[in-house]
Amino acid sequence: MAAMLPRSPSRPASGMRWCRRRPPSRDRSSCTSVSASEHDDMTCCVPSELAITEAAANSIEADGAALLALSRRLGDGTRQLEFAVPDAHCAACIRSIETGLAGLPMVRSARVNLTRRRVRIVFDPDRGNAADLAPAIRTSGYHTYVLDPSQEDSGDPVLRELVKALGVAGFAAGNIMLFSVSVWSGADAATRDLFHWISAAIAVPAVLYAGRIFFRSAWRALRVGKTNMDVPITIGVLLATALSLFETINSGQHAYFDASTTLLFFLLAGRTLDHVMRERARSAITNLARLQPRGATRMHDDGRREYVPLDEVTPGMVFELKAGERVPVDATLLSDAAEFDYSIVSGESAPHPIARGEDVVAGAANLSGLLTLRAEKVSTDSFLARMAQMMDAAENARTRPRRIADRAASVYAPIVHTIAIATFLGWGLLSGDWHAALLNAVAVLIITCPCALALAVPIVHVVAAGKLFERGVLMKDGAALERAAEADSVAFDKTGTLTLGRPRLVSREGDAATAGIAAALAAASTHPLSRALVAALGNPSTIAAPIGEVPGQGVEAVVDGKRWRLGNAAFCGVTASVDAGLSEVWLSCDGLGQAVYRFADELRGDARQSVRDLGAMHLPVRLLSGDRPSVVDSVARAAGIADARGGLRPEQKVAAVQSGHTMMVGDGVNDAPALRAAYVSMAPSTAADIGRNAADFVFTGEQLGA
Repeated sequence: MAAMLPRSPSRPASGMRWCRRRPPSRDRSSCTSVSASEHDDMTCCVPSELAITEAAANSIEADGAALLALSRRLGDGTRQLEFAVPDAHCAACIRSIETGLAGLPMVRSARVNLTRRRVRIVFDPDRGNAADLAPAIRTSGYHTYVLDPSQEDSGDPVLRELVKALGVAGFAAGNIMLFSVSVWSGADAATRDLFHWISAAIAVPAVLYAGRIFFRSAWRALRVGKTNMDVPITIGVLLATALSLFETINSGQHAYFDASTTLLFFLLAGRTLDHVMRERARSAITNLARLQPRGATRMHDDGRREYVPLDEVTPGMVFELKAGERVPVDATLLSDAAEFDYSIVSGESAPHPIARGEDVVAGAANLSGLLTLRAEKVSTDSFLARMAQMMDAAENARTRPRRIADRAASVYAPIVHTIAIATFLGWGLLSGDWHAALLNAVAVLIITCPCALALAVPIVHVVAAGKLFERGVLMKDGAALERAAEADSVAFDKTGTLTLGRPRLVSREGDAATAGIAAALAAASTHPLSRALVAALGNPSTIAAPIGEVPGQGVEAVVDGKRWRLGNAAFCGVTASVDAGLSEVWLSCDGLGQAVYRFADELRGDARQSVRDLGAMHLPVRLLSGDRPSVVDSVARAAGIADARGGLRPEQKVAAVQSGHTMMVGDGVNDAPALRAAYVSMAPSTAADIGRNAADFVFTGEQLGA
């Protein structure tokens, strides 16, 4: 556990505002004016005697080279960093933090943004170590961590534009409607003209601002000789506004500013809902990029260590990897055998052993100690980059089929334009009243304006999302409703999808008296099978001797002169059983097998019934997994699936689901490209973040039949 630092705040001036710290369950503190004499038991929004946690020695805040790599160059030799200060709540907090940082010779300026709870620091790296910045903030009594500029979210500019336009249209429509009610209630001519001019003053800028989203889209279509749903919208809104201006200038009885602004408001509401639902399905690539480290600790031939940004890592460069860190680029292991979390590749939670000289993919997490690796590829050509490229390509391919609204618009627009033109010409030629002809043509465009079509699809999606939510299914992409109805096959991943991803002990052989030793050895390991064994055998006995772990092999201890080992068959010096699709853990004493424990991943309770139901719907079911073929075949038999393939890499899964209209159901990071490439996709709520973001639907609970 990190050391706890007491804080001794300096005495404030008399009458200064202090903040009494609330209980930990609250996330804010209340400020109370007190005199300086009370300051001994009061603190300014900080825990005081309650501790501030010291940063770990290997954290990025303690690594000056890493901080320099994150900092922004300002051009005059200085650099800029931003740190989060979540405990800052008042003006006294600002003064405390800024004063603490100003005491460092290298700090040129420090400014706290209380709204965003962060401090921006400009410093001269030649006058000090950047690693001293975070301790200076902590010494002032505040928790802090550095912010990575590359991870800053600038928001969605399209959504911001839509929301602003929606607000403007709603404001204009509401106010103009009030004037229209007065006009239609029988206002005299002077009052009517005044209200029309006020309505024009509100409507014209509102239409130009809120309608530009549709105007741009219509112009882009017309410029290439095509039409879309925004063309009749644009023509109807502009003609209604122009005709209303003409009537206002000529003191006409009727103006239609309320119609044009209200129409824009409802159209923008539908467009905003549609955009929000589409964007939810597009965040997977961003989250995948966040798995990649920002850089690597390079090891020079003379023993020096240097933190280099990710884009400066080149093939042949030797770098260091601490426990828990992810591999920045595809590399070769130079250290002894180690274990990595390879769920990003295979989807399996079990640690993946890598021997010296073997390749390690970018994104794999180090489950062992300090390791040395040699870079083999640049970041843009490594495994994570290829995964992102596959997902991007799959997203582009999946948006080619046009949605129902787009298909309808291609037929709808020409028909509406033809009717409006025929109304204008027919009325004008037959009656000779071209003003009435224009009025009726505009009425055709307004009445037939595809607001129903623009609103219907998003609203149907929202209603369907609510109904699915009641069944425990979250819909992330509305267009997937259309694709789900056209699915002609279903492909399942194994671990975490058909199964629960929790190994359980299904059989054991050997002397029951050795169970205590097996449980004691297993308790010293974090391997999923070890945890499952401890859970099955109960409380382990205590072994006084030291227990060592060999990555990828097992654990061992010498008890009363005898060497006990728990792990795989080769490590224990025994012959493995015939592979029956189960994972095995052996216990041996001086090379003689004492017991064997076999594990299986628990199948979801309704997996077999769900497969049977899909078959009744004439939807063929396949099982696609990165696990060993024998294990995959065993799960397939239990679930009643005839078509099963094991040992697949992510790109092989992508190729498998791109045939026909396949619904892919998966959960791991390795499944994300296949989830994106499939015609429609689904993931459990327990899936990795990237897997959930890549899927169109997310089901909650442990039942597939939702």
